[in-house]
Amino acid sequence: MIGRDALAAAARRLEAAGIPDPARDARRLLAHALAVPPARLTLALADPVPEDAAARFEALVDRRAARVPLSHLTGLRAFWGREFRVTADVLDPRPETETLIAAALQAPFSRLLDLGTGSGCILLSLLAERPTATGIGTDVSEAALAIAAENAARLGLRDRADLRLGSWTAQLSPGARFDLVVSNPPYIAADEMAGLAPEVRNHEPAIALTDQRDGLTAYRAIARAAPAHLMPGGRLLVEIGATQGEAVREIFASTGVEGIEILRDLDGRDRVIAGIWPQDAAR
Repeated sequence: MIGRDALAAAARRLEAAGIPDPARDARRLLAHALAVPPARLTLALADPVPEDAAARFEALVDRRAARVPLSHLTGLRAFWGREFRVTADVLDPRPETETLIAAALQAPFSRLLDLGTGSGCILLSLLAERPTATGIGTDVSEAALAIAAENAARLGLRDRADLRLGSWTAQLSPGARFDLVVSNPPYIAADEMAGLAPEVRNHEPAIALTDQRDGLTAYRAIARAAPAHLMPGGRLLVEIGATQGEAVREIFASTGVEGIEILRDLDGRDRVIAGIWPQDAAR
């Protein structure tokens, strides 16, 4: 089959399966099957699709129609101008999380802590933008840390990214201090899980999505643990759900965090809580 015909047929099938952007996904899958960069796919559309590539493409379309995430099929996800390795062991990096990256880059930092690092997309994006900074990423999932380590190596950041297995700050020494602490913790409430898209609900790690409670458990834990590791004047930034701004603001304010702001994403939804640890805070 000619490439453009295979692409059109796949897009129709994905549309019938309810895929939100079927034409885009069909193009990415065909490029992956042909092993060509997506930007160069147009050059191949007038040619017949080789038999082995056609078989790969059909299998990929089958899985995408079954609502397997596109990133799990191609193995990569673009985030903040770079590509990150993604599997079912980590949360799929999302464009909304770039709101946190943009906010973190508004002020200098040299020592960074990422709580629940997952694929490492936050930690590594920030380190890549600040060539003299170093950072630690923690996670309770050994499989997730393996993906983060692979991403760090691919981006040439392995010597500046220290990845540690453990819950939140459990693997830090008592004297460890950072001028920036960030996190995209599990914030989906248990009763919201059923309403998620199948790609998320059925294929992403539940531990990275929900606390199986009210969606605020992680913020309470971070609020208890992070201040002990913030330098005076250090910043704390966390991603939040669109309805959680005031609740998380109160949680952080109760621990002494000051200057708390609720930042919105490009769609106008509350997305990030940002605060500062006081310069004169007692230890």
